[in-house]
Amino acid sequence: MMGNIYLKYNNDSTTAMTFYDQALLTNPNDYITLNNIGANLIQQAEFQEAKKYFDKALLLNYQYPNTHIALALIAKAENDLDNALFAALQSIKYCKSKDILYNNAYSLAFEVAEKIVATTNAYHIFDTYRAKLEITGGTEIEVIEKPDIPTAAKLEFAEIYDRDKHRILYKPTFVAVEHLLMHELVHLDFVIEARRENVNKLFVATGHHKAEFMKGIGFTVKKLQSMDVSEDSISKYCTGLFTGLNTQIFNAPIDLYIEDYLYHEYPQLHAYQFLSQNRMIQEAIKAVTGKNVIEISPKGILSATKILSMVNALQFKDLYGLDYIKDFEASMLEVKQARTFYDDFLSRKDSRKPGDEYDLVQEWADELKVNDTFELVFENEFRERRTNIDTILSSIENDPFDLESKDPHKVREMKKFIESAKSASTNVAVVMFMVDALGYFKDKPREEVVKIAYEIAFQGTQGYNPNKSDYRLRSIPGKLFTGYHILAYYYVSWMIALPDKVADLQLPFEEEYLLAVGFVNAG
Repeated sequence: MMGNIYLKYNNDSTTAMTFYDQALLTNPNDYITLNNIGANLIQQAEFQEAKKYFDKALLLNYQYPNTHIALALIAKAENDLDNALFAALQSIKYCKSKDILYNNAYSLAFEVAEKIVATTNAYHIFDTYRAKLEITGGTEIEVIEKPDIPTAAKLEFAEIYDRDKHRILYKPTFVAVEHLLMHELVHLDFVIEARRENVNKLFVATGHHKAEFMKGIGFTVKKLQSMDVSEDSISKYCTGLFTGLNTQIFNAPIDLYIEDYLYHEYPQLHAYQFLSQNRMIQEAIKAVTGKNVIEISPKGILSATKILSMVNALQFKDLYGLDYIKDFEASMLEVKQARTFYDDFLSRKDSRKPGDEYDLVQEWADELKVNDTFELVFENEFRERRTNIDTILSSIENDPFDLESKDPHKVREMKKFIESAKSASTNVAVVMFMVDALGYFKDKPREEVVKIAYEIAFQGTQGYNPNKSDYRLRSIPGKLFTGYHILAYYYVSWMIALPDKVADLQLPFEEEYLLAVGFVNAG
């Protein structure tokens, strides 16, 4: 108290320091006294002296928020904006409630962060990183302003869009957009790493996946119809729901790795990351708490969206101290699931190897029961598949599960079905060719099937060689068959058109046919 009197009323800091030091000799571990001494010195603009006491206070109790905000105010006064932001965020992190101190630290953090973004240029960091990736990846990267894209920034891979350059699109008006540009570069960096190890995966969503998704939200569609919403609007809503869910499933786990990388590798971008992520989390909260959203959205999808959004919010809390979890209005089970996912990420992040992030994508989707909306496939395998079945007839017999179906879900399901049902003697290639034949004959008139059956039989009087790959049929023009392929068509066509004569063919494919029919019926 005597120190305060000499400092405040006599403006005598020398004498005040004598009393302060004597007080600390009596109780050297009193961090609150140290903090109060520092606060009084700040009022006298004795910043250097004040910092000595605040530093001592932090050594005694690093989690005392008052000390952090005091250091933030000193750093701001000295135009040391990076340290001012750090100290303000530390104060937020250690506040036990959203009281006046919290609100002051919150306002100070945003004020300082916005000043950093307004007075610094982070594009040179982006340009340096981009140049590095162009060398390591061997492909140029162009950056284009695109105000009308649905997200704040978007990476388009050259290979997928059949271009000679990767392209990053972004909204120029988005706050701290440099963070988003860097985010997309890190995503590309991860892909380049994974490609180098041949473990990169593509996220594939097909018409089959969308059809299955639509079946699952039938109740929502009926509700919208009962509200006299136009079919066009319902279609757009459902498509947006499907696309949005898939985007979040794929990005939520990967974004955790990206943001962790940015935070630790580019500390000079903390202000940008802080403002950008804060805005995205606020948008995520609005997306799952609006009254109309809750009334219309399918419960399972809304719950999955909340959980994945909260995982990113938990990381934001860890990095920057701001806790928005309650704002998501989630159930206890949803919060628990989000924490489980985040803990899962934390246990893996320091040992990450290229491509590991895809494991989290699949595992979390399985856990949330939203794994029917997409397929994760190895990029090399996907690109090696050929789109015309007639060009892969020889290779299918060596690797029958590489049978091209633009829907990889069908390939996976067929593989599961056959593997679970086949015996040791089953010719898997014949089963898959029979599935193809059943699909081809499905809508054909019986007379046409009979005609094809007889042509195959007549041609077969000369014998079919399973190792040959250039058989043709006049009744199916433009199609090439391998030996097993035409034998499969032979058997299936007779089973459809002349089932009582099939035994006369002496083809040992009864089991293969039953498996093929079983798979088609199961689908």
